[in-house]
Amino acid sequence: MNMHANNIAGGARAPWAKAGTQPRVAIIGAGMSGISAVVKLRQAGYTDLTVYEKTGKVGGTWRENQYPGLSCDVPSRWYSFSFNLNPDWSHRFSYGPEIQAYMEDTANKFGVTDIVKFNTPVADLTYEGPQWRLTTGDGTVEHYDVVISATGVLHKPAFPNIDGLDTFEGDMFHTARWDHGVKLEGRKVGIIGTGSTAAQIIGAITHKVGTMNVFQRTPQWMIPLPQKEYATGWKWLLRTFPALQKLTYNFYFKAMSKNFGAATTGDQKKLADIQEACTKHLEEAVADPELRAKLTPDYQAACKRLIFCSDFYPAISRDNANLITEGITRITPTGIETVDGKLHELDVLILATGFDAAAFILPTKVTGENGQDLGEAWDGSPRAHRAVAMPGFPNFWMLEGPTGPVGNLSLITISEYQVDYIISMLNKMRDDRLEAVSARQDAYQHYNEDMGKQMPNTVWASGGCTSWYFDKSGNPNLYPYPPHRYLDDMHDPDFSEFRLIADVKEMQAANA
Repeated sequence: MNMHANNIAGGARAPWAKAGTQPRVAIIGAGMSGISAVVKLRQAGYTDLTVYEKTGKVGGTWRENQYPGLSCDVPSRWYSFSFNLNPDWSHRFSYGPEIQAYMEDTANKFGVTDIVKFNTPVADLTYEGPQWRLTTGDGTVEHYDVVISATGVLHKPAFPNIDGLDTFEGDMFHTARWDHGVKLEGRKVGIIGTGSTAAQIIGAITHKVGTMNVFQRTPQWMIPLPQKEYATGWKWLLRTFPALQKLTYNFYFKAMSKNFGAATTGDQKKLADIQEACTKHLEEAVADPELRAKLTPDYQAACKRLIFCSDFYPAISRDNANLITEGITRITPTGIETVDGKLHELDVLILATGFDAAAFILPTKVTGENGQDLGEAWDGSPRAHRAVAMPGFPNFWMLEGPTGPVGNLSLITISEYQVDYIISMLNKMRDDRLEAVSARQDAYQHYNEDMGKQMPNTVWASGGCTSWYFDKSGNPNLYPYPPHRYLDDMHDPDFSEFRLIADVKEMQAANA
């Protein structure tokens, strides 16, 4: 009875902006972007919101990842919601459990948790102008005026394509599905991958395992993590004088944007400083010249996502650690065989092989105007207009969408700016009594062609490496300009880049 009533209430109705009613807004995902969307939309006066979350908790990537040593590479004071600054961070760079607790606390404090449909994945989104039909995994159907995808970038684990992966008889799991019931002490552990996740895990557990075998395909540049534990007095000061919290937030915001943001997008002096710091770290932390040679990349620092880690080099230098650079031939029931014919016997195999960075809202099926399928439109090379919109998909918005500025910046800040941009679009719809808004095809093409021309000037494209930033197009799926340019654009939308549709049925009839 209740479900039937909800479906009727959420069915086709008069366009909200013309009727002067609240838009029904569906938000897909209850991670940091979803939480930010709810809070900021409410602050802007949009209150008919529903969040769909595929799991049983808020938190997104911080809920998914629970591996030992997990920490953030963005300072805590900046890796925070601007509307809920936290004076009680325990460290300059927070650890995973504390960030997850902060996400849950924020969601509870601002009433986000109350409107989340947990354990409810969205299977299908179909545009039925001017509304969207949303179908959940259990077949429930609802209709919404606006859909916001807040699914994040790194949420779909990528598994290596290695012969025999399914034959291993020991304990095996992906880092995003960490099995806390598996005993590590004294056992022969192998880890495939040497990215940020692997570096943190290796630094955290090598001292307690029997043997740590690290299978390295490509070495990584690492910069020391300037970790610091905050004193009780400092926390009291920030709690007592909230203005100081805003000052520290802005300090790290500007420092990270001007240094790492500028270095990756063309500032050669700042890039050289990063290279020098990474080289010095490696030389000082690894005494064995043979091991140091194996750990030395042949590409520019920051070409791949820069790793902030002080524990990896000491860990990989331990007597019980082996850095294996020979390629993997196959996985056997008892271990990993490399191209030199050696079998490395293992009790536990950890897959630190990252995520499908081209998935975004997929595998949810999204169908726009004229039956256009989003997955087919992207075809492994997802792009968007200003990272938030797609031509042919009216009233559909993305947070942290394709070509979003990833880099070593706070994704919370980027999400908040993107929500502000979406709010500007909703205000435009309300004020002009529009039924639909979508990116213009020519604006989308110009925007992405312009970024393609700029990309060779970035370290991601010119630094001599390949990385998970690259997609099927052969180009990094990133924003190639300094971050402040993107953030400024988010607060100064150009409505001429969008189709502003006053009457969807009339437009459809004219195009028939």
